[in-house]
Amino acid sequence: MHETTKAASAAQQESRLARGRRMLSAIDGRAGENVIQSLADIAPDFAQYLLEFGFGDIYARPGLDLRSREIATIAALTAIGHAQPQLKVHLAAGLNVGLTREEIVETIMQMALYAGFPAALNGLFAAREVFARES
Repeated sequence: MHETTKAASAAQQESRLARGRRMLSAIDGRAGENVIQSLADIAPDFAQYLLEFGFGDIYARPGLDLRSREIATIAALTAIGHAQPQLKVHLAAGLNVGLTREEIVETIMQMALYAGFPAALNGLFAAREVFARES
């Protein structure tokens, strides 16, 4: 059996929730678990959906590595412009999966072309805060 097929078969046998927890831990570490726990008293089902769909289905797909997925996520959250808490979690996740500070800054600066300077500035300010905390 081909390695990709073996990996896909093993992933299918693992539940979506278990796979989501594993991926969340690999990507976000403790910060991701804090997000899940923060939903326990208001929307535990939403936390489960986030784990199963977001991390168990999407982040676990084989088409992109975690570094690429975090670049895309940082770019999207920067472009949205009003998702600072989520952006900060994913900035830390980017560092956690091996992105350099320079790669993160360049990704955010690239968004000035498509989302405008205010969105890029807000992203850079969020990055400064996360970088200081992660030092």
